[in-house]
Amino acid sequence: MSDVVKDKWARLRAATPARIGLGRNGAGLPTGANLEFQFAHARARDAVHSALDVATLEAELAPFEVIRVTSAAMDRASYLRRPDLGRKLGVGEAEKLNARPPCDVAFVIADGLSSAAVQAHAAAVVHTASEKLDGLTNGPVVIATQARVAIGDEIGAALGARLVVLLVGERPGLTVADSLGAYLTYGPKSGTKDSQRNCLSNIHGKGGMSYDQAAAKIAWLTRAALERGLTGTGLKEESGLLETENAPLIDGA
Repeated sequence: MSDVVKDKWARLRAATPARIGLGRNGAGLPTGANLEFQFAHARARDAVHSALDVATLEAELAPFEVIRVTSAAMDRASYLRRPDLGRKLGVGEAEKLNARPPCDVAFVIADGLSSAAVQAHAAAVVHTASEKLDGLTNGPVVIATQARVAIGDEIGAALGARLVVLLVGERPGLTVADSLGAYLTYGPKSGTKDSQRNCLSNIHGKGGMSYDQAAAKIAWLTRAALERGLTGTGLKEESGLLETENAPLIDGA
């Protein structure tokens, strides 16, 4: 009999980033697997609690005009305890957006639950998507801190935008802590339901959607939304881009 023990989990590990077949050391995990888990957990916590470097992000967005705003959440602790405060602008913040000509598309960048995702990917997605939106008028790029998805409705309405593309740091997991999401909303206004948005998720460099793939989908959805006058469950992505294991298809809402 061979002394070599075949790893029965090898094929499954090659097919997924999930932690499977880790083995054991007595009643616990092997030291290596345990340390890797603790590191992933620490990275996820850092993604949630670390502050966004707005100055660096603003520089990366050049030559776009950038406006900074904050939500009604005064600090990170308030943001995490009170989701409602992250969905609306702070007192006086809307005044920074007034007195501007209406536009077709406004990009909003919200730190969300992963500032790491926004820091790593947001500027590149804005630049790549904007190149595919030629012929449409763009408003200034708005960076919103302590912010959640719905804050884009108030921002878009204040800018007079026909459609808002909001990029947000998604809740980090133990495999990917810097995943970016994109939410498209036609006719943004306060009180918009989540079913009236289209969502792309898993934009990141660890097997997720690439910048080019995300930009192509954003551009197709934007043009289709402006033509049909809607986003959400009534608008399905039909760009013809093939789904691959590295490029999940868009959700309906």
